[in-house]
Amino acid sequence: MIAVLEHELSMYYHSMRAYVFGAIMLVFTGIGALMYNINSSIANFEYVLSFISITFIILVPILTMRVMAEERSQKTDQLLFSLPISTANIVIGKFLSLLIVFLIPMVIIGFYPLIFSRFGDVYLPTSYGSILAFFLLGLALMSMGMFVSCLTESQSLACGICIVLMLFVYYCDTLAEYVSSTTAGSLIGLAVVIFAVALIVRFLTKSNIAGILTAAVAAAAVLIAWLVNHDILEGLLPNIMANISLFTRFSTFVNGVFDLTAVVYFVSVIVFFLFLCVQALEKRRYNG
Repeated sequence: MIAVLEHELSMYYHSMRAYVFGAIMLVFTGIGALMYNINSSIANFEYVLSFISITFIILVPILTMRVMAEERSQKTDQLLFSLPISTANIVIGKFLSLLIVFLIPMVIIGFYPLIFSRFGDVYLPTSYGSILAFFLLGLALMSMGMFVSCLTESQSLACGICIVLMLFVYYCDTLAEYVSSTTAGSLIGLAVVIFAVALIVRFLTKSNIAGILTAAVAAAAVLIAWLVNHDILEGLLPNIMANISLFTRFSTFVNGVFDLTAVVYFVSVIVFFLFLCVQALEKRRYNG
């Protein structure tokens, strides 16, 4: 795992990716601090974090698109799989490299509340709670980007899919307001979700039966729930979209509330997508 970590870090810092990532984050942080903390005389540094969170839509795809797509396109993934380490260690090593690349500008950002507190009243617990949530939000999005990179050997395709995914995650809460709250609308939405999950299972297991079985079990569960309570599907899809939004969870911290359930949610998303990465690589390791 350490060897993978060192290799990945050398790749990031021998190219421009890590430097561009850090520079863009710090530039937008400076712009946000100038807008909110200096010009508007607002003591809440968390507003700056909310302002720069939109940069994840572009930064995460650029940073994560090469994680496995480049290995596959250059056929170096088989060499990687031949190393005497588990697939989980490979994934963890790559994820830790992303964590370190992200952590370095975050350490610099961490000094902002302290600097501003010298010139005004800054509530540091709220500021640093928001910084922690911002860091976890970024890691959760990066784990999603890693999984997308595991699905294709084209970096441009991985980047494009990841941008679409980041846009959906960012505007998920807003889109929920326009989604039908009727039973029929919920059924259509759930059908699309079930189909997507079945495709993922089919890809990971390389088994049509597993994909069909997953879809059948999920559809049966939805049908049973509807038969037990006919009103259960009313407004279900908008509620799901609103509750799964990572950025909505982060906004709780921006509003001055340290939400422990949001922290658990961020960590759960990270673990879930890293697990999917391991499964995707395991499939390629033994079937590719």
